[in-house]
Amino acid sequence: MERGLVLVVEDEPAIAELVALYLRRDGFGVRVESSGDAALAAVRSLSPVAVVLDVGLPGMNGIEVCRALRAAGDWTPVLFVTARDDEVDRLLGLELGADDYITKPFSPRELALRVRTVLRRSSGVVSEVLQVGSVRIDVGERRAFAGSSEVSLTSTEFGLLAYLMKHPRQVFTREQLLSAVWGYASVAGTRTVDVHIAQLRAKFGAASPIRTVRGVGYSADAS
Repeated sequence: MERGLVLVVEDEPAIAELVALYLRRDGFGVRVESSGDAALAAVRSLSPVAVVLDVGLPGMNGIEVCRALRAAGDWTPVLFVTARDDEVDRLLGLELGADDYITKPFSPRELALRVRTVLRRSSGVVSEVLQVGSVRIDVGERRAFAGSSEVSLTSTEFGLLAYLMKHPRQVFTREQLLSAVWGYASVAGTRTVDVHIAQLRAKFGAASPIRTVRGVGYSADAS
């Protein structure tokens, strides 16, 4: 458990066991639950480092679980797993505050990689403060501010904003951001970048430092 405890919420035992096996091989502790209610209770009592959350749970589904966590101010990284390869479902999950999304059937090795990537984005180990315009982020404490007001971000939103702010005025393509922030550009769609950019702009409003460079990509610029 040197990497921490991952909560796997999956109602298909064979899938849950396979995911748990690969996560344990990667050094994670694993707790498996099969319902939304049990998942919420486990997050509260165990404080996992991440949640691998099946969307199609019986009763309270994964989307409702994620919505309940975020409404309670819990920003534990969430990776959605679903059998529905539908963009509407994917974008809804990201807009609710999920950090990543993978569809069945999937490689358990890839899922373990994505968990590691999400946690790498969420680990605050560097003492660094970045500022572009009125937006300021503390990389070590993983806190973001618009002026004097703190803004709550998911680990992926924070990682994306931090990457752009570390390279002010430099323009990145969607593919470059996928590679740098998500770590696996070949298996993630560029629409994911657009959704996270839209979420950041919605949260920061007029203070958002993110600029769109038409036909190219995005940059962080105070002007």
